Amino acid sequence: MTAANPSQEFVQREDKAVYETEEPVLYRVEAGIATLTMNRPGFNNAQNSQMTYALDAAFRQAVDDDSVKVIVLRGEGKHFSAGHDIGTPGRDINKEFERNQLWWDHTNKPGGEYLYAREQEVYLGMCRRWRELPKPTIAMVQGACVAGGLMLAWVCDLIIASDDAFFQDPVVRMGIPGVEYFAHPFELNPRVAKEFLFLGDRMSAQRGYEMGMVNRVVSREALVDATYEMAAKVARQPRMGLALTKQVINHIEDLQGKRTGMEAAFAWHHFAHVHNEQISGDLLGGYDAKGMVKANKAEAGDNGDKA
Repeated sequence: MTAANPSQEFVQREDKAVYETEEPVLYRVEAGIATLTMNRPGFNNAQNSQMTYALDAAFRQAVDDDSVKVIVLRGEGKHFSAGHDIGTPGRDINKEFERNQLWWDHTNKPGGEYLYAREQEVYLGMCRRWRELPKPTIAMVQGACVAGGLMLAWVCDLIIASDDAFFQDPVVRMGIPGVEYFAHPFELNPRVAKEFLFLGDRMSAQRGYEMGMVNRVVSREALVDATYEMAAKVARQPRMGLALTKQVINHIEDLQGKRTGMEAAFAWHHFAHVHNEQISGDLLGGYDAKGMVKANKAEAGDNGDKA
């Protein structure tokens, strides 16, 4: 007798997402430089799955195009990215997409399996794919680079920021130990990473530069020119030389524990989600997008590094 599939005991979660655009990522190539532009400016480029899968497809397109030597990732509008979508009409957490990782559909799964499977795919899995792609990547950051936005900037090889940009991971407020792609102790030294997470404060682009997280800080007006000037210089290098250089540095980071550390951090992250749900009934500890924005604004006045 065949045992029943446990997932059949659970109703498929309803997908209520309403997208404001069919082009969440814009793509163009010029002079050997591919530009990927996150295109949800009305929602500060919050990342839903529609955008995440579109980014993955655009990165793949750039890798497959032999004319592309370097990739620039940027955000349309005032901000680079306000993080993961936890509150727009286009939030599509219950929607199944054609998956890229070897994980099953999350939408009909019970308990902690629901988010664990999804985030293995769209957060940790995608970010690792993008970090390891063989062509150099440059993040052009203006305004907010918050939580999930950090993950997009951190997977890039170089970061150029405007002087009004700020970086923040406030998710400890939710009882969660940082975002899923947990690169904090590598992007910052461990003591500063603890400060960054414990306080949840905004870090200015200048301090990010001083910590070695940001390569260049320029005025907002000079940001585009500075980014493409750097990209053009990188593009003059031989493709294989760039790929091998990137591989060896990534390999050394992984020998230092980056990949294995992320595995542990991801497990603790998902323990936090399940713990939140058990004690409050909410995976995010009672916070939605509006709640996070309100808390950020309330605390910004106490932060010396606010933008």
